[in-house]
Amino acid sequence: MSGQVMNRAAAERFVAAWCANWCRVDIDAVVAHLADNAEVRSPLALKLTDSPIVTGAENIRVYWRKAYGGVESADLKILNWSWDDTIARLTVWWQLDDTRASEFMDFDDAGRVVRSEAFYGK
Repeated sequence: MSGQVMNRAAAERFVAAWCANWCRVDIDAVVAHLADNAEVRSPLALKLTDSPIVTGAENIRVYWRKAYGGVESADLKILNWSWDDTIARLTVWWQLDDTRASEFMDFDDAGRVVRSEAFYGK
């Protein structure tokens, strides 16, 4: 995914790959979409790391391995998504079991995620 300018078509391909990577719980593949200095904000991060924000691709990899490393697969479903070309922001609405979430991802000029924030509901 990286190395390309993000637009609606690229965002659609990204959503498909991102979902497939999470369904396989392939954390390395998900991290490959991140810029080195990426920042992830999540209520789960606060629970597991005592901070709602995890910064840096390698730190995010460690966090996700801690959070999901014991899971072999996940039935993640994409409910909807939208792409905002003006601010290079992808918003994805997804569901996993009884958890529903919206997550936005901001992209750099190389098509890598620099910032992500997840919001969870039921």
